[in-house]
Amino acid sequence: MAGLDSKTPIPTAFKLHCRSGMLDVTFNDGKTFKFSCEFLRVYSPSAEVRGHGPGQEVLQLGKKDVSITHIEPVGNYAVRLDFSDGHNTGLYSWDLLYDYGLKQEAMWQHYLQRIEASGGSRTTTTL
Repeated sequence: MAGLDSKTPIPTAFKLHCRSGMLDVTFNDGKTFKFSCEFLRVYSPSAEVRGHGPGQEVLQLGKKDVSITHIEPVGNYAVRLDFSDGHNTGLYSWDLLYDYGLKQEAMWQHYLQRIEASGGSRTTTTL
């Protein structure tokens, strides 16, 4: 993960839409990204999801209805998101959120392909 520098856009607003399960993040360069809670959960930057190195990623199943229950600022560089399934160990830095916003569609399609290839489901946790 790249460190923050003077060019890293900084969030100016987080807006959680509980009914739709969407989190809007607005940055100081004027961009606003809309993330589903499911997307943020399955792409958590935690070791539990990412593993400890390339190729160790753990496919997250059954996260379609997960929601964000709490947003906790971490210093001036990140937020920790608490999810309804109990997961809360990922720190979402400003640069990570911005990068996710730019690459979200491709990342989502890759996730859906991995789910299909595994025979898994977005609604159940078993294969």
